[in-house]
Amino acid sequence: MYEHLTTIRVRYAETDQMGIVYYGNYAQYFEVGRAESIRNLGFTYKKMEEIGIKMPVVNMEVKFIRSAMYDDLITVKTILKEVPTDHSITFFSEVYNEMNKLLTTGVVTLYFLDASTGKKIGLPDALKNVLQPFFSED
Repeated sequence: MYEHLTTIRVRYAETDQMGIVYYGNYAQYFEVGRAESIRNLGFTYKKMEEIGIKMPVVNMEVKFIRSAMYDDLITVKTILKEVPTDHSITFFSEVYNEMNKLLTTGVVTLYFLDASTGKKIGLPDALKNVLQPFFSED
């Protein structure tokens, strides 16, 4: 299993009139967590695009447990539970506040697509190579 933590300060523009994070912003928080978790492996979405792969989101599920508020420092835990074996990758996200209370959970699935044809392709070897050590059996 691979896990990565990313901290984000809730900005005023991300909240509603009550100072609570607007629910639609969690998709962006999950995206920041995904991008930073991949970057932590030495790989980036930019590099993925440079090798001709696009990764659209095809499914997202969110469960809201507690509210995040303006100026909170939240932590997004991004988890990969398995190495993808086909054209999709699923990221599990957990958002915590500064007291380490769970606020929100999410599951986001993306497809690997050939940028020139738009067809589904398997996990790129370059990404598989950086992920594999986290999943090797002892």
